[in-house]
Amino acid sequence: MDQVAQVREKTDLVSFISEYVPLKKTGRNFKAPCPFHTEKTPSFVVSPERQIWHCFGCQKGGDCFTFLMEYENLEFPEALRILAKKVGVELSQTPFQSGVSSKKEKIYILNRQAMEFYHYVLTKHAAGKKALEYLSKDRHINPKVLETFMVGFAPANGNALASYLLTKKKHVKEDLIEAGLSFNKTGRIVDFFVNRIIFPLLDHRGNVEGFSGRVMDPKLQPKYVNTRETLVYHKGKVFFGLNMAKDEIKKEERAIIMEGEFDVMSSFQEGVGNAVAVKGTALTEAQVNLIARFCPKVSLCFDTDSAGQEAIVRSLLAIEKKGLLCSVVVCPNAKDPDEAVQKDSFAFKQAVKHSIPVYDFLLEKVLSEVSVKSAEGKKRASDDLLPIFNNIENEVVKEHYLKKLAQEIDTTYESVVKQTQHFAKQAKEDVFIKRAKDARSRKEIIEEYLLSLLLQYKIPQQIVEKIQKDNILFSFSVPSYQKIAEHFFSYTKAHSTIDMQVFLKGLPSELFDSFDRCYLLPLPLFIDDKAHLEEILKIEKELYLVSLRENLKKISDQLKKNEKEETEEFLALQQEFSRLTSLLSDAQK
Repeated sequence: MDQVAQVREKTDLVSFISEYVPLKKTGRNFKAPCPFHTEKTPSFVVSPERQIWHCFGCQKGGDCFTFLMEYENLEFPEALRILAKKVGVELSQTPFQSGVSSKKEKIYILNRQAMEFYHYVLTKHAAGKKALEYLSKDRHINPKVLETFMVGFAPANGNALASYLLTKKKHVKEDLIEAGLSFNKTGRIVDFFVNRIIFPLLDHRGNVEGFSGRVMDPKLQPKYVNTRETLVYHKGKVFFGLNMAKDEIKKEERAIIMEGEFDVMSSFQEGVGNAVAVKGTALTEAQVNLIARFCPKVSLCFDTDSAGQEAIVRSLLAIEKKGLLCSVVVCPNAKDPDEAVQKDSFAFKQAVKHSIPVYDFLLEKVLSEVSVKSAEGKKRASDDLLPIFNNIENEVVKEHYLKKLAQEIDTTYESVVKQTQHFAKQAKEDVFIKRAKDARSRKEIIEEYLLSLLLQYKIPQQIVEKIQKDNILFSFSVPSYQKIAEHFFSYTKAHSTIDMQVFLKGLPSELFDSFDRCYLLPLPLFIDDKAHLEEILKIEKELYLVSLRENLKKISDQLKKNEKEETEEFLALQQEFSRLTSLLSDAQK
């Protein structure tokens, strides 16, 4: 057995995916909302027997490797390495290492060495003495927190890191440039970060993706400089502190989203361990999707200036779309969380504990800025709030806030609802409507459902007995479905139950994709096996009727084309039309 197969066999897919997605057992499979697209009705299915997963909404699927690659945006060698470590398989030098994967690995190594270098300079070298004093005396960050977050300092001489990595670590300058750590300046290589405090940006697995550099002198601009976009660093996809906060976020079932590194470190120092920094002025959709892996709730704790308050509104659409509960932490008498902690850490922790539901916060904020006694004030309040309330996904919650707004501005609920019609409503995805509108015919959709009912029935012998007794003929127009059905009936004639491994050994490999789709298709919950069998017979009859009607329509169209000439073909079509009409009449009785 090769190493890939060994890792796959040792990985229990249900347990593994459960670490990322809350799976719920339904029949022989497990279901959950898909982690790869937004949906309300769960269509993501995992089969413990087949050790595969499939989403019937976005049509993605595969095994443990493809799940990890899709979820973590990894290439195969990275996914293999992570899973091998998880299940205790020691990998030899793998031939699967691709060029991009190799480059990513090299950047991660360089970034980690750079992080260690910067941290050493800050904590052990004379060049970092001034920065260390600034952090401890001016910003009140203790040494333990600096160590935890591996904060560092980039020396002022301009090429200290490059010299260290080239001479001591034997890297080449092209790799330093590709990692975003250095660049060419008039023919010589210089450091990207110079005379700045360095905050490493790690992903949730502990890989160093990039850095953020901050000046100590507030007069110098720009205040912050981030690693440029590289193969591993993308500003809109990373949080500062997530690697440290993820366990506490899971425990608290809530992430506190802040703007800056000092906000997070000051909060962490005072025991608030579930905070991360957004590295921008608003949450991106990618960041919301990332944080949703760890918790169902987020609390926004942005700066109290206008930019911070606008960021709350800009973040809401992505949060609402993902279905996360959102609240706001109001910093008491301070411009940001860092200042709030320094002024009164107890008051800040109370504010965190008693965060305000985001729509209540926005309603109170807007109403405090206008006079709702005037028509102009009512108009401004509704203009500011209705586009926000209109994007609330839950209709009950939406109605609650629309009624609350109507009450506050002293108008009727009906006029508020009418006014919302002026705002473009966000499109909502419904996976099952989407499936019904796909390129397949109604007949193909029924065939897929019928084959799924057959394959997932616990006592196939009962089906065989029933079709033999009533002379039922299962016929599928989709060739792959017909072949799978033939194999199913051939197998069940010889076996009272289905051993899936034995069943699949006799199934041609080119039918596996169609089989997996049907085998994983979510079915209704049946009270008992009898109800399941009744559904099979009902759908088989429906398919039979659909087929008859399709054939009748085809013949009817042909008769219309040839009605002027009573040829032998025309007369034969008439006879067939009469026969099918009689069959349809009998079937509908």
